Amino acid sequence: MNDAATSLPLAAIDMGSNSFRLEIGQLKAGRYQRLDSLKEVVRLGGGLDAQGFLREEAAERGLQTLRHFRERLAGFELGGLRAVATQTLREARNRDEFLVRASDVLGAPVEVISGREEARLIFIGVAHLQPSMLPRLVIDIGGRSTELVIGRGHVPGEAESFQVGSVSLSMRYFSDGRLTAAAFEAARVAAQAEFEEAETSFEPRLWQEALGSSGTAGAVSLVLASHGLTDGRITPSALNWCIERCIDAGHVDRLQLRGLRDDRRPVIAGGLAILSALMREFGIKEIAPAKGALRQGVIVDLHERQRSASAETPDLRDASVAALQQQFHCDLAQARRVHDTAQALHRDIARDAGLDERRELGWACALHEIGRCVSHHDYHRHSAYLMAHVDAAGFSQSQQRRIGELILAQRGGLKKVEASLARRSFARQALCLRLAAILCHARRDHSGGPHLRIDVQSSSRHMLRWEPDTLPPDPRTLHLLREEIALWAQQGHFQLVLKG
Repeated sequence: MNDAATSLPLAAIDMGSNSFRLEIGQLKAGRYQRLDSLKEVVRLGGGLDAQGFLREEAAERGLQTLRHFRERLAGFELGGLRAVATQTLREARNRDEFLVRASDVLGAPVEVISGREEARLIFIGVAHLQPSMLPRLVIDIGGRSTELVIGRGHVPGEAESFQVGSVSLSMRYFSDGRLTAAAFEAARVAAQAEFEEAETSFEPRLWQEALGSSGTAGAVSLVLASHGLTDGRITPSALNWCIERCIDAGHVDRLQLRGLRDDRRPVIAGGLAILSALMREFGIKEIAPAKGALRQGVIVDLHERQRSASAETPDLRDASVAALQQQFHCDLAQARRVHDTAQALHRDIARDAGLDERRELGWACALHEIGRCVSHHDYHRHSAYLMAHVDAAGFSQSQQRRIGELILAQRGGLKKVEASLARRSFARQALCLRLAAILCHARRDHSGGPHLRIDVQSSSRHMLRWEPDTLPPDPRTLHLLREEIALWAQQGHFQLVLKG
């Protein structure tokens, strides 16, 4: 990544449960500058059926919005684009099918991020648009989830995501549009039950100010300011006033609140109930509107990744991998042996590889044995599961699943990853990881022995040779290599030939 690329504008797409948002911005001298933005109400969260599948009409609304976003992006020369999806696609059982369609429409990958990663990015967005060194609690009420995160300056700390949002709660307690005191009380109690287990993690002594980011908090803040009740700050008494106006109206269609947009009207009741639950559960006396949100955090994070790549310095994901190695008591020396060997082989067969392909292989090598903490038997399966499901700051769920699949491929038959092997990048990553695991099977330094090299003879035929060829390879290693060559011959993707 060169300096010119890192100075170009960046784009972020936030595929939320209620709305999709496009943001184009850049950082100059540490200050965030917005260049363009676009929002479309999609109601993706309302499109999940009782079995957890995303309905086709909701999927098509989302795809049409992405088509609009791609048209808008066509007028910009960008240094990067990242599209992230949140709670609805974390839940949807057919999300992979939708992600493929969405990526094709957008012309760029769409990643699903975990709730805690979403909270981290929200905090980063707020921190850059509204800087402060005070310890602060940032709240984001989305369509199907609510994120809480505490941090100071630009550094997020404790973060959590709860599966309750303005859309899901409104559908459950106000689905017929009626606004009653009983419904508000039931909705508040249900939301408070979700938050209860995190009471000590976000108690008032840990922060000095509370900020509400985007969505519900922004809508309620605007209503309060429009009615002259506050300057936009949300207080318990002002919040109760809003709820009382809803109850007086009796139905969402009769609700008259200045500043409330029509697209927010169907989900405002659920959002108010969540705000009420938060203020009661965590002793919040006041929530101020925040300027930043997830989409700005995505751009800031993308900017930092590009800076790290251009300077060849670690990014947050490297720190997360190191922490996971420590957490799961990895053999660091073995992880380094496999890493160095796999990367050397990868350079032989993938000279055109991008940074992500090389880094994902490196992270897979670093974490390929974390499953040994569960069991030595089939540890590659345990390792793959842990990598796909653990909270790892900086990684999207989509990227964790890719790395988990690569870790699963490190040993045993190839049929279990047959679909992924259709991707050229994955096939060569898997080959290099498997060969590295074989070469390092004795768990000792082999720097003085012969090194395996790969000569690419065609896209599917590779020659394996020893360098220098005057040193005899270990007979056990030769045996394992011959078995590996036979496995790839059965699979049909690569034809491997061992020289000599």
